[in-house]
Amino acid sequence: MNPPTLPTQRLLLVDDHSVVREGVRRILEAHEQSWLIDEASNGFDALAFLRQNEINLVIADLSMPGLNGVDLIQRIRALLPHVRILVLSMHAEEQYAMRAFKAGANGYLTKDSAAKELLVAVQKLLNGGTYVSTTLAERVVQQLNGGVDIPSHATLSNRELEVLRRLVDGQRLTEIAEDLHLSIKTISTHKTRIQEKLQLPNLAALVRYGLENQLGEQPAPTVPGLLN
Repeated sequence: MNPPTLPTQRLLLVDDHSVVREGVRRILEAHEQSWLIDEASNGFDALAFLRQNEINLVIADLSMPGLNGVDLIQRIRALLPHVRILVLSMHAEEQYAMRAFKAGANGYLTKDSAAKELLVAVQKLLNGGTYVSTTLAERVVQQLNGGVDIPSHATLSNRELEVLRRLVDGQRLTEIAEDLHLSIKTISTHKTRIQEKLQLPNLAALVRYGLENQLGEQPAPTVPGLLN
């Protein structure tokens, strides 16, 4: 089935930080004023919008409350296989990029990328291509070829990695359960499995490991510093 032909390109920005959405919107509109750009602050709102509107490209963060980016990518891919998906994430680590592509993303950029790189990525995806920065691509290849050590958290499932990230951010089990719409017992089980896989004795060790590997959330960038 061919994707629907729209009179103009329509993009959906999905990020829980309004300042990030504003910064990306400014870059895109300065380049091409004919693009229609819509916004959603979380994955659930994005899915609801996509069910009611035709979109060419989704630009989404990976770390969001409620429905995380990887789950969102998987649901978009199942619901609307023709929609192009570009991840714009704070995570420069290759593990996140590999998980995003495995879920069905077509491109991956970090939020410290240059505006020009964002525009190149968007254009490539709208034209049916894929995009990943040269530096990140090299690290992915090196990891796949055994050129660099694979981190211990590569063994975690997507859900376990999400729980670990939230623990590193200081969230309590009850808060994580509420955000992910899961029971506290399920989150506690995930925490136990994470400790077993990473061979860490307690929560303090988990948090220390996460901080050392930059797995936690970072403060939202300001507009002047976004995509320099």
